[in-house]
Amino acid sequence: MADGSLFFVTICAEPRGVNSLCIEPIGARLLDSARFCHQRGEWWLKVFLLMPDHLHMLVAFPVDAEMATVIRVWKSYQTRTLGVRWQPGFFDHRLRNDESEDAKTEYIQKNPVRAGLVKRPEEWPFAWPAPRVDDGSSGTTRPTDSSGAP
Repeated sequence: MADGSLFFVTICAEPRGVNSLCIEPIGARLLDSARFCHQRGEWWLKVFLLMPDHLHMLVAFPVDAEMATVIRVWKSYQTRTLGVRWQPGFFDHRLRNDESEDAKTEYIQKNPVRAGLVKRPEEWPFAWPAPRVDDGSSGTTRPTDSSGAP
């Protein structure tokens, strides 16, 4: 079970400036893979969103897993199965409080709007879970450790 630490992670495809993630069937398969890892408990996703040349996620990891290893294995699998090329490494920032969590969720979900790809976050097909129309939140709840602490 995740310990409650939530990370804002950005992973960039290579080359930047080229749509290599939001094309079919790659986009759908990346979303399916992210969801599969979430369901298996390899990571816990609050939100996972593809942009044409990068992705953002709010993610927590099991206490016995190293974030760098989990992401490296996931990226490697996507390269082998889909031919996606990634820049080395990734960017991460540990969130400190629920206000940051809400702000980062909103930032991620509005990224396609700021980029001029859609008019509203819920129109973007490359997000999981999809933003809700009513308030833009993903509707997910955060895991807790075995003590029940958030």
